[in-house]
Amino acid sequence: MKSRTQLPLWVPLISQHDFEAASYTAVSAQGVHVAFEDGQRRLCAKSGLWNTNLGYGNAQIAESIAKELETASYLPLFRTAHGKAIEASKALLELPKHQFERVLFSTSGGAANDAVMKLARHYFVLDKQPERKLVIGLSGSYHGLTFGSQALSGDDLGQAVYGVDRRNIRHIRFDDGGVELAQLMRREGHRVALVVVEPVLGSGAEVVPDAFVAALLKHRDEHGFLVVADEVATGFGRIGGWFASDEWREAPDVVVTSKGLTNGTSACAALLIGQRITQLFDNNEAVFVHGETQAGTPATCAAILATISEMERLDHNTLTQRVSEGLDELITKLQGVPRVGESSGRGCMRGILLRTKSGSSPSPNGVLAVVRRIHQAGAIVQPGPGRIQLLPALTYTQENFEELHAAMVDGLARAERDGVFA
Repeated sequence: MKSRTQLPLWVPLISQHDFEAASYTAVSAQGVHVAFEDGQRRLCAKSGLWNTNLGYGNAQIAESIAKELETASYLPLFRTAHGKAIEASKALLELPKHQFERVLFSTSGGAANDAVMKLARHYFVLDKQPERKLVIGLSGSYHGLTFGSQALSGDDLGQAVYGVDRRNIRHIRFDDGGVELAQLMRREGHRVALVVVEPVLGSGAEVVPDAFVAALLKHRDEHGFLVVADEVATGFGRIGGWFASDEWREAPDVVVTSKGLTNGTSACAALLIGQRITQLFDNNEAVFVHGETQAGTPATCAAILATISEMERLDHNTLTQRVSEGLDELITKLQGVPRVGESSGRGCMRGILLRTKSGSSPSPNGVLAVVRRIHQAGAIVQPGPGRIQLLPALTYTQENFEELHAAMVDGLARAERDGVFA
């Protein structure tokens, strides 16, 4: 079949034959709005992809990046360092309530999760426990689409199609009171290297209960595996504070952060690594064989420093609280709209479940059809499993929430008229 669009660009995660180029080709973005080729200026309710927490086009961040590009257009971190990377690492280590010792830069959440799985396996080789190779993720989780992170993801992302190797990956439920976790530990606890937890799942905005985290940390004490908080989505004010894992009674061994880390301006992620890991590597004078060409460049590190500065200047804790309350009000109003069910998530990361006429959850294609109609009505929302996901910028105003409500009501009504919920 001949493509309708004939675009030279392969647009990710959709079939290319029915891409509506005019409606989905962005030409500019400012604040919380995105302008498209079809002439519409749409309200963004997903912060780009969870990352423009301070809105598009923040001038202070842009100026910091531009200045650093003139100072040092590029410097690598392969067997060398540069001043901005050291400065950004120090600033990042000062953010969490728990103590971490060293920062490793990456270029995306997926690549960072690949790195952390390698790090855990190397750690246990150094610890004379090479049999510890299993990595545990949560059912329904999302960690990226690189080969390793796609294997770790608990959502169905076509892993079988691509021959993704999952022989050393296990997935467990987090909503069963820790039953599957306990069963796994009894059976294979001696082989587990790493458990990776999103405090709120990126796919579906499902909250991982505090009791599950507490049980996980207790199992860590007993079995000795490492725990990673994947805060690619939940960090930098999305849930509250700097990181959701700040609320854990004990620190994870690693925090993975990305997205809001540079307000979406750079291909950037970072691993905040605890002393348990760094000390073993240092004592063995071991070299961790991982590096990425564009990781931790001077411009990227300038973006991190500027983002931290802007979040502090704007008082991100107050912003998060206000937007969370705005989402509470919006969701309450939407639950009076036909086909809208209960909600999931917390803070500024929410899901709104949809219901067909029979009361079941719509298919992935059904959710995408609803999202498209909301897009036509003037707002950009994120599809999720059986739901719409809302991740607005922390700079949202009451006027923005009113605009979002109107667009969603309109879009849902269009979907109802078009038989999407049949």
